[in-house]
Amino acid sequence: MCASRSALKSIGMFDAHQYLRLEASREVPMPYELENRLVIGVASSAVFDLLASDAVFQSQGEEEYRKFQQDNLHVPLPKGIAFPFIKRLLSVNDLSVDPTDPLVEVILLSRNDPDTGLRVLKTIEHYGLGMTRAIFMQGKSPYEYIPALNIALFLSGDKKDVEAAIRAGYPAGQVLDSKFEDDETDKTLRIAFDFDGVLAGDESETIMQASGLSEFHAHEVKNVMQPHNPGPLKEFMVRISKIQSVEEKHKKLNPEYENRIRVSIVTARNAPSHERAMNTLKSWGVMANDAFFLGGIEKGKILGVLKPHIFFDDQSGHLKSTSAVAPSVHIPFGITNHVATVDALEPEADQVQQVV
Repeated sequence: MCASRSALKSIGMFDAHQYLRLEASREVPMPYELENRLVIGVASSAVFDLLASDAVFQSQGEEEYRKFQQDNLHVPLPKGIAFPFIKRLLSVNDLSVDPTDPLVEVILLSRNDPDTGLRVLKTIEHYGLGMTRAIFMQGKSPYEYIPALNIALFLSGDKKDVEAAIRAGYPAGQVLDSKFEDDETDKTLRIAFDFDGVLAGDESETIMQASGLSEFHAHEVKNVMQPHNPGPLKEFMVRISKIQSVEEKHKKLNPEYENRIRVSIVTARNAPSHERAMNTLKSWGVMANDAFFLGGIEKGKILGVLKPHIFFDDQSGHLKSTSAVAPSVHIPFGITNHVATVDALEPEADQVQQVV
């Protein structure tokens, strides 16, 4: 440890040259890099149940809301829809060789000011979530910081914030009011994705909307070897796949280890359009553990058995059934959301908590 300038003076050991040598020898801490890890941004509305807080804010205003949060500072917020997903995702950091170099970083992005957000931080500490970084922006959405933080997925209960993030080209999803379970004995993390408009772009969906199913299948067969353009969550899946590779390496050294992350594709595609989807994933260097090509079968029936900890889809119609059985996230991207009427979106868009 280097002695301070004043300490050196006090014991009669200070001179300018010695001080300069000491300063030069100080270790400068390396910046915490985010490029080589999976970074998730979450609003508190995605991870915790804010219904009581939001009711105070909506009915009594900001000052009473502030007082409510202060009075309940040491009362942990209840678990929210995405809590089981976030908890299990952070748990894979135990696979990192260096604890200071985690595989996953989850950053809180909040509309609260730092004062009212203190309860959220104490709740994070209460549940033992490994989240230490946060951005608080009073009354303003922090989604603009997504690229600066290398965030591969932003989750929020606020519909407007998510839509604004998607319009800006950022990976974001609205956490819908959904059934969820947090079985402490279940260490597996099951992640399920729709394909078009979520992992892939919406070019093929555009053909489906304009010309129908037959033209859609013909287009996919013709372009079977042409990978799809990436959708909003392509990079998220790529980074999840890298963690799965870490799991495989760990298993080779520890044969008793059971892989925890399981990725599923649950799509309305069916043969013959399934092949292009699989070829696209291969071109990205990723592979799903499971694939469900349902061809119109209700997705909720499948997810009721699969029991994912989170499911991503771009179509509100599908999410009506899935949210009844599993934590569901709306990705408001692409042609389906451009042409949808306000009335069609309302049943699920209303399931939003305003205090984030």
